[in-house]
Amino acid sequence: MKQQLFDNIKNSISETVHTKKIGIAYSGGVDSTLISKICHDMDYDVILLTVGFPESHDILFAKEVNEYLKYQHHVLEIDSESFPNVASKINQTIKTDNLSWNENSIAFHYVSKLASNLDLDTVITANGIDELFCGYNAYREVFSGGESQITEVMLAKLDNELKMMKAINLVTSEFGVTLFQPLLSPKFIEYAKTVPISEKIHSSEDLYRKHIIRKLAVEVNVPELSCTKRKKALQYGSKIHKALLKTR
Repeated sequence: MKQQLFDNIKNSISETVHTKKIGIAYSGGVDSTLISKICHDMDYDVILLTVGFPESHDILFAKEVNEYLKYQHHVLEIDSESFPNVASKINQTIKTDNLSWNENSIAFHYVSKLASNLDLDTVITANGIDELFCGYNAYREVFSGGESQITEVMLAKLDNELKMMKAINLVTSEFGVTLFQPLLSPKFIEYAKTVPISEKIHSSEDLYRKHIIRKLAVEVNVPELSCTKRKKALQYGSKIHKALLKTR
């Protein structure tokens, strides 16, 4: 099953990503590290891109994990003074008060700005893994309702993610940067739905989840501290959530 997952991830990447020099939105977590490792091993020229406020979790953790990987890694620290203006501009661009959409759009604004500064026009993200492999706490909350409720949450999460990524690409286009999500391709989504729920989440107390993803990460030599790291969403790990609430 791990081999099947590995093959499907590689196929999705090769079918989606046609430029050899790529940026990868990178937090150091298992999802972005797994995608980075697989892309690197497929001979893509991988450049890790990390954004966050100074001393934020994502910046510190990404640097720590990359001490093992030793890939090219660039960091953009968010300036707190200009942040409110950036947040306001993005809110006007995506035209929604959905907090999560705004937070993610802000994060990818900075990722694409960093990419543009490095003359990169292609950025890969690991979006899709949390939706398809029960990465969110919402899956624990409905676990007792059985597979049908888990599937219901998955479909809702996928629908939201696909729509949100379209909005985010409006933001990144300002910098001439296109985001690609290989693991949100229709083919990969259909494959991931066939992976048994038991390979994704074990119980309502399962704090780690995404078990088959973590097993594959170990198999392809992702550093152990990344494989065993519990999820910390981008907007929290970068401190964007905290900063955005202050502007409201």
